Amino acid sequence: MPKISVATARAPKPVLKPADPRFSCGPVKKYPGWDWDKLRDAPLSRTHRAGAAVARIKEALERTHALLELPEDYRVAMLPGSDTGAMEAAMWSLLGQRGVDVFSWDVFGNRWTHDARDELKLKDLRIFQTEPGVLPDIGQYDGKRDAVFTLNGTAAGVWIPGFDWIDDDREGLTICDATSAAFAVDIDWSKIDVLTFSWQKCLGGEAQHGMLIMGPRAIERLNSYKPDWPVPGLLQLHSGDKANMAVYEGSTLNTPSLMCVEDYLAACKWASKVGGLPALIARREANFAALDDWVQGCEWADYLCEVAEHRSPVSVTLKFTDPAVTGADTDTQWALTKAITALLERENAGLDINMHRASVPGIRIWCGPTVERDDLAALGPWLDWAYGEALDAL
Repeated sequence: MPKISVATARAPKPVLKPADPRFSCGPVKKYPGWDWDKLRDAPLSRTHRAGAAVARIKEALERTHALLELPEDYRVAMLPGSDTGAMEAAMWSLLGQRGVDVFSWDVFGNRWTHDARDELKLKDLRIFQTEPGVLPDIGQYDGKRDAVFTLNGTAAGVWIPGFDWIDDDREGLTICDATSAAFAVDIDWSKIDVLTFSWQKCLGGEAQHGMLIMGPRAIERLNSYKPDWPVPGLLQLHSGDKANMAVYEGSTLNTPSLMCVEDYLAACKWASKVGGLPALIARREANFAALDDWVQGCEWADYLCEVAEHRSPVSVTLKFTDPAVTGADTDTQWALTKAITALLERENAGLDINMHRASVPGIRIWCGPTVERDDLAALGPWLDWAYGEALDAL
């Protein structure tokens, strides 16, 4: 491994630590005040078809509908496989009737590209794909076609800042992966036909369960069209040749964890208690502002996304900008990332902030609504200290 220059000044070791050092982008930290006692009423060791279990699942769907301020005719379902399962259920069950555009710039957006091109083998497919940190040209969107896109790219720190690019009178469906955006940003539901997310992101729930939100146009697609490819049972949104409406009433495609359902319900109740969606968005805004204050003064790192309006304010990704590091090879930069995160974990000052393994070397920090602003403010000086220590060691 080549040695890198250590000419820049070093920051002193801070004294003040974040009260909670968990800044992972997924699964994310629990909401403030969470404890195991919140799960005491879970109907454990019961079948998910029992009355008490179905009631819990239906409550989860209804609380989701209310918290996200969905239009009355939008439906919510609980699916297996986290956001991935929900997105692939939508793609497998809905696509193929008309041409499809996929907009991809992130690890999971690239997965939807792979699904559309290599698994479903869609014949009329346009792919708009860019490297991490760069938003594709969404101006290429064609309302006559179905569109698949990620609203907020967790691994690339890029988001789509609005919905004006989507036609009001579109003929195709818009299928949106919003796992890192639901409950953290405003969503114009008039522009969204399908939206998916997982519990493990903005509300700090457990993994492996995904949520599917279907607008009336998407339900109509299910009722009028069924693809000719085989669809696995875990992704099947049809019952016969029509939409399986039971999944929007508390039925599930396989057995869910009732403990995880209870945990998600507790998170929804916390969100309602603090003020609902506006309060969650305000918490995220304050969190990002605290981290951004540090980034603006940082001399060794900056946002991976160079276009300010395209930068995600939820999952923040930072690249190295110190010439002592940018001149080094990728393996050395990854070694620096690992050294920084190891130091912060040793000090219990910041946990799980390494960049996604399929992205570029750097730092990734979650600013979602379950994180506390003061913890993000306290993290910055520790990042400066750990960077200097890691650089010296390399």
